[in-house]
Amino acid sequence: MRFWGMVVFGVLGTAILLSLGIWQLQRLAWKQEVLRAIESKILAPAVKIPQTVLPDAHSLLPVRAEGRYKGDTVRVLVSQKIYGAGYRLITAFELVDGRTIMLDRGFTSVRSEIPSTPQGRGQVIGNLQWPQEIDSFTPENDLAANIWFARDVARLAEHLKAEPVLLVLRDSSFETEAATPLPKMTANIPNDHMNYAITWFSLALIWLGMSGYFLYRSRDPQS
Repeated sequence: MRFWGMVVFGVLGTAILLSLGIWQLQRLAWKQEVLRAIESKILAPAVKIPQTVLPDAHSLLPVRAEGRYKGDTVRVLVSQKIYGAGYRLITAFELVDGRTIMLDRGFTSVRSEIPSTPQGRGQVIGNLQWPQEIDSFTPENDLAANIWFARDVARLAEHLKAEPVLLVLRDSSFETEAATPLPKMTANIPNDHMNYAITWFSLALIWLGMSGYFLYRSRDPQS
């Protein structure tokens, strides 16, 4: 009875681990399809900014806009794998039709001074975004030092006297733009399902091997 109990235990454990690995492969296929849909949306031809912008309908919409920068620049503290610690620079942008939105101009290192704001009129291309970056661990913004800890679109709009519309820069005709654009990319979206699948399949192999070992050790020495 002990022998057969170990057999059942080994088979069930292996089956459960294999099923978890297969489930992760199914999740991988689903995630890849989602990423393809997002990338297709991000890289679609840019259109003019709609007169009425709706976060649910227009999130990630590729747009082009013509206008000029105005007012102060807000620094949002971020960390990038390639560049290290730095700031996203967000400045109000007045469109030719009189509306004012906000432009996420990109990244600059903490070791650098805030680059000057480009002057005159120019054209920008990017994607509309409403990032969800605030949680219970997000510190309060240090307004005196001009250091923000999240792209809170509503609060940024109030601070910069603009509409709650954030355009994340991809390309610009401003020759003096010194920040490095950080456009939305699917490469930044986690997709670890293959790693999880390999882990579960590896554990299934280990479980099967250990079960076989214990069965071998517990065999009847008289047989």
